Amino acid sequence: MKFTADDHARIARAIAEAETRTSGEIFCVLAGQVSSYRDISLGWAAAGALILPLALVPFGFDATWLPGFGNGWEVAHLAAREVTVGRTLAAYALIQAAVFLAVFILTSIPTVRRLVTPRSIRRARVRRVALSQFLAHGLQVTEGRTGVLIFAALSDHQVEVIADAGIHARVDHDIWAAAVEVLVRGLRTNRPVEGFEQAIDLCGKALAEQFPPGAKNSNEVADRLVVI
Repeated sequence: MKFTADDHARIARAIAEAETRTSGEIFCVLAGQVSSYRDISLGWAAAGALILPLALVPFGFDATWLPGFGNGWEVAHLAAREVTVGRTLAAYALIQAAVFLAVFILTSIPTVRRLVTPRSIRRARVRRVALSQFLAHGLQVTEGRTGVLIFAALSDHQVEVIADAGIHARVDHDIWAAAVEVLVRGLRTNRPVEGFEQAIDLCGKALAEQFPPGAKNSNEVADRLVVI
């Protein structure tokens, strides 16, 4: 999803317009991917390598099932049996390695990775990155503690709206849920700019009710969308 200069300008204008009615500060961030989730893929691969090959054991798995591991001769003495056991263990380890690699590659596909990653983990990582962006852009140090971050994570299909302490206790939380909803709808219908504009407008109206513009109403945070 690419944003043109005109798209950035539209979002900046929407923020500037919303902030004319309030002393609050609104900032927008769009993230392509908040995490590689490589640890999730590794976890599924390790679990698959440990569990899936066990399904072969009830069927009497031995080394002769794999090409190159059997010699075609009956085992007639203890030494030969020890060799057979060693070959069977080596064949089992080879199957485990193959399963590990196959599951890791499969779960590295973005769509599959999103499906196998618990929603709670995706939400927690999106929120962690959103909070880091909130702090990185100084929204926590505005004069009235009235900063609001609208954050969207594309690959995770997650949206977060974070309000500073000065706002959180005085604005109905349903407003933030409504802002999330309109932005999610815009992203799903491939109209992200409209989604941001509507979310900004909702946040601006909510802020205007509780935090009208002051005498100076200085712009403490740049009116723009940051893409990371």
